[in-house]
Amino acid sequence: MHSSWADDAANPPYSNPFGTTLTSVADEVTATVARLFAYVGVLALFGILGIHAWDKLRADLAAQPGPEPGWSVADRSYPAFALSPQDSTDKSEKPDGYVIVRHPGGGRKDVLRWQGAGGKPAAELEIYRPGSEYPATAVARAELATRMLSPGIEFEAAGVIESKFGNVVLFRQAGAREGAGSCLGFLKRIDDPALQISGWSCQGASLPARRTAIGCMLNRLTPLTSGNEPKLAELFAQAELKRGNCASGTAAADWMTGTGNPSLRGTL
Repeated sequence: MHSSWADDAANPPYSNPFGTTLTSVADEVTATVARLFAYVGVLALFGILGIHAWDKLRADLAAQPGPEPGWSVADRSYPAFALSPQDSTDKSEKPDGYVIVRHPGGGRKDVLRWQGAGGKPAAELEIYRPGSEYPATAVARAELATRMLSPGIEFEAAGVIESKFGNVVLFRQAGAREGAGSCLGFLKRIDDPALQISGWSCQGASLPARRTAIGCMLNRLTPLTSGNEPKLAELFAQAELKRGNCASGTAAADWMTGTGNPSLRGTL
């Protein structure tokens, strides 16, 4: 005789196979959701780090002087200028950077840059062979201020130095005090052949020392190749005959080139 008690024992009234399955599914869903949240959190973290790195890269690039509007870097062009060594063992004047930029109007700029302690910019020398885009002198001075990482500053005369290219006018920030942080800019334009030599230097502990350093830089400037520019080659050949000695200094010491510029000269 079949007993109902035996049936109840085999199938307990509270046993539900579907309930166990649903619990297992719920646990799996919960674990999956947790993993998704962790995955999304990691992606968000990577995204934040990526944005931070990109912002830092943009800031670093913005801090570095780049080509001016209308100019583009000429990666395939070869350097055309260098500084001749003071002696056979001198390696200090090798530039830390050499950039060549070109303009659709035909102009070319060779830019040599040097760094000081901690990678801080210390000096720059630009040799500009203009095309049809040749700007006015006032524009050239404004561009020089930008290259000195001081856009919008006012320049005042800082004297005149003699170089193998003739007299070169010096500039400094208006009101700048004597000291290591007072950098000097310089600008020299030559009519035939059309050539502009400009730059700046923070080297030296005083203004006379910086004047001498700039004069020495200009006297040691030499072309690596003249190419198809015989007038440029002749210019440097004639200038070399007037080359001064770096050891003797190049800054004159009259009232126009003294450390303190007279106030009547004003700003430029």
